[in-house]
Amino acid sequence: MYAGAGRAGSGPVEGTRPVLYDAVLLDRDGTLIEDVPYNGDPEKVRPVPGARAALDRLRAAGLRLAVVTNQSGLARGYFGDEQMRAVHARIEELLGRFDAWLVCPHDDADGCDCRKPAPGLVHAAARELGTRASRCVLVGDIGRDVAAALAAGAAGVLVPTPVTRPEEVAAAGWLASDLPAAVDEILRRQQAVHTVPGRVGERVGTALVVRSDSAGDVLVTGPAIRAVAAGAQRVVLLCGPRGRAAADLLPGVDEILEHPLPWIDPTPAPVDPDAMRTLAARLAAIGADEAVVFTSFHQSALPLALLLRMAGIRRISAISDDYPGSLLDVRHRVPVGVPEPERALSLAAAAGHRLPGDDEPVLRLRPDALPPRPADLGDPGYVVLHPGSAASSRACPPELAARIAGSLTAAGHRVLVTGGSDERDVTARVAAAGGTDLGGRTDLPGLAAIVADAGAVVVGNTGPAHLAAAAGVPVVSLFAPTVPFGQWGPYRVPTVRLGNADAPCRDTRAASCPVPAHPCLSGIDPAEVVEALRVLAVSGGGGR
Repeated sequence: MYAGAGRAGSGPVEGTRPVLYDAVLLDRDGTLIEDVPYNGDPEKVRPVPGARAALDRLRAAGLRLAVVTNQSGLARGYFGDEQMRAVHARIEELLGRFDAWLVCPHDDADGCDCRKPAPGLVHAAARELGTRASRCVLVGDIGRDVAAALAAGAAGVLVPTPVTRPEEVAAAGWLASDLPAAVDEILRRQQAVHTVPGRVGERVGTALVVRSDSAGDVLVTGPAIRAVAAGAQRVVLLCGPRGRAAADLLPGVDEILEHPLPWIDPTPAPVDPDAMRTLAARLAAIGADEAVVFTSFHQSALPLALLLRMAGIRRISAISDDYPGSLLDVRHRVPVGVPEPERALSLAAAAGHRLPGDDEPVLRLRPDALPPRPADLGDPGYVVLHPGSAASSRACPPELAARIAGSLTAAGHRVLVTGGSDERDVTARVAAAGGTDLGGRTDLPGLAAIVADAGAVVVGNTGPAHLAAAAGVPVVSLFAPTVPFGQWGPYRVPTVRLGNADAPCRDTRAASCPVPAHPCLSGIDPAEVVEALRVLAVSGGGGR
């Protein structure tokens, strides 16, 4: 791996650095400059349209810039090191200086850990720039670029070109039409989580925060709830029964009010006027100075906003594309595709709350809320395989999960198969192929404790994926595309995504699989899972 020296004095400043990103990493050919295969001639360098102005906007915003590029032409002898450096000098002449250059000089057959889609270049760039991969965003034009970013825990933006394959476009969680558009969205997301200037330093007494949904939904709202807690003396969380166990794990929550909301629950009971009057009375009794209502992108905050008005809460903030009339004081809007934790953080910011400088915009759990991990599970470093999901459309087919368990065990991994009490038949079947059956043995805090000591978690789009993200544990994501990966994929944690991202169930939000044979996941080869763990540096001996 070739690494260019960083520029002294241009690094992020503690306490003032951006909330989401410190650095932007850029692929070279096809992203910064026109793709001329195996180019060793500076005269052939042509920047993509708008590149210089876009990069200067990033520099002006205080973001450091690095180039991360595969250059197998070095290994194949098509050009030499001096020719490559001349090309890079010409790029800097046209596009301005970069803080670092990271080059993989190998070919695919060399088996290095720096050639994208491996995450080595991303990790090296982060070190060179004095930050972490989770605080970087990588812009590239092919699936290898995005995969390298995800495997390092960074954000990845795909800017398709004629050489980008359709399946790479389908799998990308963040798409941009060109480099300037990618920069626009990076800066927009960065700014969206900053506090509205008029409320900086203003502290409220009691803040009511709302997330009435499943455990995973509550977990991904955690950073935004911590942001509200940083500006309030007391935080009360209204959640539903399905999210209560997760609510108990969140830092920043002082009290919990549990009540189902029939306009949110997937299998709601009929609206009961007496129950609604009871809820309004309970809300009034809180004495909240303001309320921040967090919802998923397909849910409405307005029915609850009406009850909050009836309860006498003076200031209400929520995301709403629908006209709210006088129900909202802060009507916030978010473009489609923003990760759910950032979507919620941007609402908190619009309401006047941001994370303090010593807090990262990552998922977190209260350490004191987790029980000790059972001693009979052995040393940390095992692989957790969680095949089930509350939504069957997002569950791993049991026969596939069993084959994955067998392959992981054959590769030397210790496998723990987890699931709820209603999934014992599935976990027993899967564990029989290789692994320890923990089906029905843990509640959510107990599962969180087991996940926290894992080397990796193999799981679909369901709550344990977010438990892994909260613990900083790598995820092999068996992601059914019924909802967008860019919004619901594991957040800011090393991830390898597997499965057919363009299956017919894509974007249906179906809770039950609408397509026979579960084609989005059934085509996964268990060998892909074993390879994903290798990419994530999770060894068969239980280490990481």
